[in-house]
This record gives sequence, C-alpha cells and structure tokens, in this order.
Amino acid sequence: MHPLDRMNMSEQELINIEVHNAFEAIKAGGIILYPTDTVWGIGCDATNPEAVKKIYDLKMRSEAKSMIVLMNSDRMMYNVFKEVPETAWQILDLSEKPTTLVLDNPKNVAPNLIAADNTLGVRLVKEPFCYKLMERMKKPLVSTSANISGQPTPTSYKEIDHHILDGVDYIVNLHREKTAAKPSAIIKLGNDMTVKVIRP
Repeated sequence: MHPLDRMNMSEQELINIEVHNAFEAIKAGGIILYPTDTVWGIGCDATNPEAVKKIYDLKMRSEAKSMIVLMNSDRMMYNVFKEVPETAWQILDLSEKPTTLVLDNPKNVAPNLIAADNTLGVRLVKEPFCYKLMERMKKPLVSTSANISGQPTPTSYKEIDHHILDGVDYIVNLHREKTAAKPSAIIKLGNDMTVKVIRP
C-alpha cells in the first residue's frame, strides 16, 4: 500500500488492515512482530508448537524459559485454565498497569509454552490491535519481547535488532514511533492461594 493511501485512512481502518495481514501470517504457521500494551513483541498462534519453536529459535532462547500468552476475554482464560483463582480477577480489576499472571495447570496450548512447574504466564489485553487479532484468531497469542535472549528488551521499534526484524514473517505497521517504559508486572498465583511477585 502506498504511504499516501495510509495517511488518508482512519486508525480503525489501519488496524483492520494490519489485523488481516497478521492473521494471514499466523494462520500459515508464521511468526509476527507487533506492538502490544507494553513493549514490542514476537508472537504466533499459542496452540501451534512448531510456530512457538520458531520463536525460541529466533530469540536463541532455551525452551526451559517459557513465554507468556495474551488473551482478550474471560472465556479464553477459562478455555486454557480449568481453575482461575478469585485473586486473579481481583488483581486484574485493581491493576493500574499491564499485569501478567502466572497460573497453574494450563491446557489447550502448545506444550512447549508450558513451564516445567506446569504453569503459564497470561495477560488479558484491551489494546485494539491485539484484541482484534485474537478476536479473529479465536486463540491466544504468544507474546515475548523482541530481543535475542540475554540482550536488553527494546523499548521502541527502532531499537529492535535486525536479526529479529529479518527473522519474522510479518511486521505490523502500527505504532512504530511509540516508546514503552517497561514490560508488564508479573505475579505468580497458585491454586493453593499463594501469591508471589516476580516482577513489580
């Protein structure tokens, strides 16, 4: 699409185009680079283990270090977790910033996303692009920072390494000028009611 054509479009129209393009890449088993409610992320269909492996390989990251998934609804949460502690909903309701919850006993996701202790990190998002993409996918979306493992997390698109840019199947053309302060908070919640703050 010509840049001038994009300039004449509303943000909603641009989001719809990018959702379509990202969905086509993901449907084909690809991985995408996209803006989230925090930092830029690398993502794929969270139920596709081959696509998940592509992300681990691109980031040069051990599969022992699990990745989080984004969801856009309570229904999606209950499709992945048989039990969601009441504390989880209270934290999500009260949180003033994006918060990732690590919960027990996930199901219906790629096995190579699940941590050794049988937990999975999840974040409910309302950010329009991510929300609409998952609405189209009807599945959770993997989200991991757009860096090679061990390197600093980029806070803006222009800081992303060329190895990452060249290694994904589609780069979403939205919010490339945005700077994010930091990744989400991470809180681990056990079904036994234990609460542990991993990243404030």
